[in-house]
Amino acid sequence: MRFTKKDILDIHSLDPEEIALILDTAMGMKEISQRPVKKVPTLRGKTIVLFFQEPSTRTKLSFEIAAKRLSADSVAIAKAGSSMAKGETLIDTVKNLEAMRPDVIVMRHGSSGAAYLVANRVDCSVINAGDGIHAHPSQALLDMMSVREKKGRLSGLKLAMIGDIAHSRVARSDIAGFSKMGAQVWVCAPRTMIPAGIQALGCTVAPTMEACVADADVIMMLRIQKERMNDILFPTEREYAGWFGLNRDRVALAKKDVTIMHPGPMNRGVEISSDVADAGYSMILDQVTNGVALRMALYYLVAGGSRHADTD
Repeated sequence: MRFTKKDILDIHSLDPEEIALILDTAMGMKEISQRPVKKVPTLRGKTIVLFFQEPSTRTKLSFEIAAKRLSADSVAIAKAGSSMAKGETLIDTVKNLEAMRPDVIVMRHGSSGAAYLVANRVDCSVINAGDGIHAHPSQALLDMMSVREKKGRLSGLKLAMIGDIAHSRVARSDIAGFSKMGAQVWVCAPRTMIPAGIQALGCTVAPTMEACVADADVIMMLRIQKERMNDILFPTEREYAGWFGLNRDRVALAKKDVTIMHPGPMNRGVEISSDVADAGYSMILDQVTNGVALRMALYYLVAGGSRHADTD
């Protein structure tokens, strides 16, 4: 299959065949990270700009490592270190970046839709590394990669997702992706953190956390995103942990071979207990490992892979 997308902006614009191609490509890339010399010349001569306007550890670093492992040149720029701090508009900034002829811009922005705005104004590829509360496609893809690697499939699995659904771009992208690939997605949170109409994305809202995790194949925990809240949506963290925190008793309600996941950063003792986060059924660090391979695959497909291949 030939990958034809210029940009990776969300999960909704990818069909199941394209998602499968990305996941298959990522599994091939994972082997590179296991070599003594973790570098191949695949994207030598390509330039990638990491344009992050929100804090990030895992996503930014994995995109940067992914570029280096494919021998691309990567340059990082933040809002504080750019002319946007002097009043330059987002579009003027990215048009100046484009004038330097990068091949890919990886972009994280606090406003939903920012990556779409940029992608429509530049000729180079744009990869959305998170825009507001809207989408985080690479995270959803690495989550699907991790589950498929562990379970051997995505179709027919039950994914239970608990936490701040309302402010989570990961939740929206995971719901869309896992649903497209045939999984059943259940969500649970305080009612103040469940957006109206979330079922339209392809999920079931559970009345209690116990109902959500019952017979689940995968449990995905999400942190409370206080930085995006304008109002107090729950009484205390201690009460939240009592009603919606994942502990061993709740894990016991799921399938015996359940897999525990978290996109990070974790708030231990709030949404997840340490003994669960560090248990053998946790794939939290595996998600981080797979994140590098998945982002290598995205670079390859938009900048040097099948999108540019001869169709004959």
